[in-house]
Amino acid sequence: MEQVPSDSRASRSRRRRTRWGVRKRSTAAAVAVVAMALLVGGLVLLALLETTLTAATESAARQKTQDVIAQLAVDQDIEDAIEYVTSTGYAGQYVQLVDAAGTVLAGSEPKAVDQPLSALRPAPGHTVIQDVSSLPNIGNDDDFHIVATGARVGSQEVVVVVASSVQVQADTVSTVAWLMLGATPPLLAVVAVSVWLLVGRSLRQVERIRGQVARINAQRLDGRVDVPPTRDELEALALTMNTMLDRLQASDREQRQFVSDASHELRSPLATLSAGVEIAASDPSGAMWLQLKDDLAGETVRMRYLVDDLLTLARTNDGGLAPEDADVDLDDVVDQEVRRLRAVSRHKVTANLTPVRIQGDARRLAQVLRNVLDNADRHAVSRIRISLHSDGDGAVVWVDNDGEPVAEADRQRIFERFVRLDESRSREGGGSGLGLAIAAGIMAAHHGSIRATESPTGECRFEILFPQADPSAPAPVTPGAVVRTRTQGSGRR
Repeated sequence: MEQVPSDSRASRSRRRRTRWGVRKRSTAAAVAVVAMALLVGGLVLLALLETTLTAATESAARQKTQDVIAQLAVDQDIEDAIEYVTSTGYAGQYVQLVDAAGTVLAGSEPKAVDQPLSALRPAPGHTVIQDVSSLPNIGNDDDFHIVATGARVGSQEVVVVVASSVQVQADTVSTVAWLMLGATPPLLAVVAVSVWLLVGRSLRQVERIRGQVARINAQRLDGRVDVPPTRDELEALALTMNTMLDRLQASDREQRQFVSDASHELRSPLATLSAGVEIAASDPSGAMWLQLKDDLAGETVRMRYLVDDLLTLARTNDGGLAPEDADVDLDDVVDQEVRRLRAVSRHKVTANLTPVRIQGDARRLAQVLRNVLDNADRHAVSRIRISLHSDGDGAVVWVDNDGEPVAEADRQRIFERFVRLDESRSREGGGSGLGLAIAAGIMAAHHGSIRATESPTGECRFEILFPQADPSAPAPVTPGAVVRTRTQGSGRR
């Protein structure tokens, strides 16, 4: 036998789910729930109704036996009790007065005089209850509820028997059941139509939102959906969709700008390399290659650094940058980068470092410090000051230079990609415009922050806030020296 492929079964299952959309499923669920509620409620109601009617019948029968016994107690005369039983009977209830031998002394109707209605003979002061399906002694096929109570009249023991028909109660329960059964289909139909209309009205809003979103494409990312003033989930859905479209548009704009800027940055070294290779290839003597090889090598290094920066920045933006979580002596990392800066800078570099230990990736943190220090070196006039200390929020590094502070309007923009505040500065001397963006991305991955601000003396300052150090790991302190201070006044070494 040929087996049906699993993908075919899955396809048919999807088609069945598609045919049963939200509207049909909601209507079917509502009808099923209401039908179940009606069924359970109806059964409970019928049970309560039957119990109540039966209890009322039994109570009336007990009361009748007590009335007869009370009459016997007052008169102490069987004849007066017989007259009371005969005169107080009514349709649907039969009353007998029977002695201990089973002889009927009195009956409420002539048919109830010949034979006892029941074989129950309770002792005086006791009551016994019995349900029978008919009373053949009087030729009645209805269901009866019999209450028999024993009593003593002088020295004679008698039993008062009251048989009450429960057919009326059964007919009442049956009538109510049929009425409920007949009313259920129209009620379910009303529920189905109401839910169908209400769900359809709600889905029209969803369909309108879906249609508006479907018309938005890469060329029309500025489109938005209409927000219905319903103050419910549909309004929240529309607002969420518009928020998502805002993010998509901003991401698309940022990506397009990134591609444009990256292409612009790569075009210059590529053009230099292409021209250099063509010129060198056109000289059969090889002398031109010897003249151009240093320039071409420099452009190659520049392109490699630029590509590395672009990859690092891409990883920080998409969450792909996963820094290590290890103990880092931040003062050692800062000291190493300060030493590197002193070796290449023509400015006076001073450092005031306090031993601090944090959790993070030492290599990535060194990259942050290098980018910030290189930026300070490009903008400083004559000096750069680095300070590391610890406060209640974690470790703080201040990098100050005596250049002009960053304008307040540009203090956020400076951490965007390919941003150069001095557009007249050459790319060779001013960098690619990615260093601070990379630093901000790495700090965000470390749950830290970096911002441009102004020192109390009016100089340019970059403040780097590292996450709180682990209190269980005490920072190492060099014996006899808590603060390390080094000053370099000369230029290059």
